[in-house]
This record gives sequence, C-alpha cells and structure tokens, in this order.
Amino acid sequence: MGHLHRRLNNRQIQLIAAGGSIGTALFISIGGGLAKGGPGSLLIAYTAYTLILALVNNSVAEMNTYMPVAGGFVRLAGYWVDDALGFLAGWNFFLYEAILIPFEITALNIVISFWSDDVVKPGPTAGICAAVIILYGLINVLAVRGYGEAEFWLSGGKLILIFMLFAFTFVTMYISMVSAEAQRPSIYIKSAFITVYYRFCIFFIIGALAVGIVVRYNHPTLVNLYFGDGGGGTAAASPYVIAMETLGIGVLPHIVNALILTSIFSAGNTYTYCATRALYSLSLEGRAPRFLRRCNKNGTPIYCFAIVMLFPMLSFLQVSSSSAVVITWLTALITGGGLISFIIMSITFINYHKACVAQGVDRKTRPYYGYFQPYGAYIALGFQLLILLVYGYYAFRPWSVELFFQSYTMQILAVVLFCGWKLFKKTRYIRPHEVDLVWERPLIEAYEESLVDPPVGFWTEMAQMVGLRRNKHSVGGNGVIYWTDEMVPA
Repeated sequence: MGHLHRRLNNRQIQLIAAGGSIGTALFISIGGGLAKGGPGSLLIAYTAYTLILALVNNSVAEMNTYMPVAGGFVRLAGYWVDDALGFLAGWNFFLYEAILIPFEITALNIVISFWSDDVVKPGPTAGICAAVIILYGLINVLAVRGYGEAEFWLSGGKLILIFMLFAFTFVTMYISMVSAEAQRPSIYIKSAFITVYYRFCIFFIIGALAVGIVVRYNHPTLVNLYFGDGGGGTAAASPYVIAMETLGIGVLPHIVNALILTSIFSAGNTYTYCATRALYSLSLEGRAPRFLRRCNKNGTPIYCFAIVMLFPMLSFLQVSSSSAVVITWLTALITGGGLISFIIMSITFINYHKACVAQGVDRKTRPYYGYFQPYGAYIALGFQLLILLVYGYYAFRPWSVELFFQSYTMQILAVVLFCGWKLFKKTRYIRPHEVDLVWERPLIEAYEESLVDPPVGFWTEMAQMVGLRRNKHSVGGNGVIYWTDEMVPA
C-alpha cells in the first residue's frame, strides 16, 4: 500500500473520472478529423475506438476494484504477468504522463493566443509556462486532497463546456491510478468505472456527431487551418468556435475558449499527479531508486514529484522553436505511449482471467464482474496492436526518417525496456496457477471494514457542499445508528 493516503472521496473520484474523459482532442483536435475524413468517417472512427476503449475499461475495472494497489495497472502487470512487463508498464506510463505535461502547457499557450498574438512572443510565452508550472507544483505537492479538490472544480468546468456545446448543437487509466487513494475503493472506484461507459458514449460518440452538425468538413476556415497556411491546433481550430464565428456570435466563442483553457490546465494537473504516482510505484517494486519511496507528511511522494517537475521545462522549447513543431513531436510520442499502456492492460487481464480459471476462483464474487470476458480483452488487444503497428504508415510514403522516429520511438523504446530488464533480471512469465490473487486484498478488506461511516453517494456530497448534511438517527438502546435519506441544513 506504500505511504499514500486514502483521501479521495466519491465526489472527487466521479469528477476526476468525468474530467479524465474530456481532453483537448474533444474540443480542438477533432476538427482535424472532420476536415480530413468528413463527418461520416469521423463518427464511425470515434464510435469504433470508443467501443475498443470500453473493452479495455471493462478489464481494468475488474482488476482495480478487486486489487486497488498503489500504481494501479502498472504494479498489476508486474505482479500478475511478468516483472519485465511491469517494468515496461511503469516506465512507459511514467514517460507518457510526464511528456503530456509540457504538451498541455504548449497547447495552453496556443489557446491564450486566441485573444492576443503577443502571447507567442518569447517573453509572454516563458512567463505563462513558468506560471503554470508553479501552479501545478503547488496543487500537487500540498496533499492528495488538494489535487482531488482542484480536479473536482476544474473538471466541473469541462462538464459545463461540453454540455454547453452540445446544447449549441442541439477518459480509464486515471481511475486506475487513483484507486489506491480512494476512501472506499471497492465502492467508489467501481462506481467511477461503471459511469465511464456512459461518458464514452456521451462525450465521444455524440461529440463526433455534434461537430459534424455544427460545421461542414470543407469550411474554408477549417480547410485553411489544417491544409493551408493557418496551422492547426489553435483554439480557433475548434469546429465549435468556427461555427459560432460563422453565425456572427460575439461573446460565446470567448466563453468557450476560456473553458477550453481550464480543460487544458486540468489535463496537465492530472498528468502531473499520475506521473508522480507512476514513478512512486516503480520505486515500490524496485524498478527505480529506493529514495523515491519517501513521502511527505501529506502523503505526496516528494522526490518523485521533484523529478516529474523537470519535464514541464520542455514547454520552454516554444521560446526558441515554433509551438507547432513542439506539439507535433510530443503528440507523436504520447500516442505511442498511450497505445502501449492499453495493450499492457489487456495482457494483464488475460493472465488474471487465466489465473482465476486455473485456481478455481469465482470472478462473480469480485466487487466488479466484467462480462464478455476474456473475449473482450482479446478483441481490445488485437485492435490496439494493429493500430500501434500501422498508425505511422505515412512515414513510408515517401520514406521519412523524421516521421518514422516520431511515430515509432515509443514502440522501439518499449522493446528495449522489456528485453533489457528481462535479460538483466532474468525474469520469467508467471504461470496462471502461480499468480498471487490474494496479495494485498486482506489489507484492503481490513481497511474498508475499519471505516465507521457508511458510504456517501455523489449527490449527497454535492448537497453537503451547499450547506446540507445527511441526518442520522440513533434507534433503540443498542447504540446502532441508522442513516436516513433526509437532507437537513448543516
């Protein structure tokens, strides 16, 4: 369990899950898909990949609600499959999350330039980068509760934005990482994983449908942004903003861009948190130096945090280079890293499922039971492997060394990490009958049984925030407290 603190409540986990499903791609990058493929292809592509991610979520949900250990799927891969796979999972996820931080800071600078072109000058660019890095540091170093509260409010801004845009028209591995710090993991993490299915459908499938409605794929502004000299990836590239400007709406585009700004800031905050926990997990398993295990009194892995905060410094590359160049390289690296993480999740579940069968374990007794398994995990694994191999096909027509390394650096690094650790440590594959399915479960159950107060629902916590509390009554002389659903002023 390490020395992390279980301080994330149901309200914070639910909004982290919702906010983690909403990112820059849903508001901005989706315009590139619309321009290059048209509304029909965009909807089909988003729907197909959403279904694949739902299958991955189904696998991770069962494993992490049963074994909510620090580091999530990273430690599960090493403990249930092969230590070399855990080594790869940890370092790949760490690099993936750490590189995403400067990516979001760079994107944030571009969004701010919507209001003033002076922002792209070296001085303002460096100032914004420094300010954001300091804010991330303050939020994440204070305490787990500080991160959860900040993400709650920032994710709330994302939800306001997405529902506003849908009205104008007419998010997995992070839950895995926070599971070790949930107050009631078997209940709160299960609830968050279940709601991810609805969020995938609402945010991505309906989002793809929405952008196909609000702006045509060959709109001059959209075409110029992605195929002309306008450049892509700015806030103005959002199809929603293009539609609003086409209709002559004056104020709404500014509101949308302001909320996109909070969305990007929130994403960077989440990546800072997850990268810190990933490195901490590596140290717990002996895959990183032992001194990284140290936490401060607030439960923050302080040395891990210090190393993670070096990566945002890459955002200062904008000062001397075009932000578009920086974004292109960072995007290529994180795409490969994300696919590798999903592949590892599916492989881990497949071996976990084999272990349950070999040891005669009834999976239906778990806090969460994943249906259509292990077929769903195999389907997700096959599609993710296919995408990982071919998504950089454009590097071969014509051949480009730069594009090749942009697309396949993470894949090459993954092979080096896995094979290198396997040869160095002489690790071996853990056979299904050897998998330890007990592990830290007794400690988790003992912790949950020690909690006196009953679980608090999401809407109950929301009501408590506005001055209402749940009323409790002591019935009879046996000292048993019975809770009612009555809400009374605090």
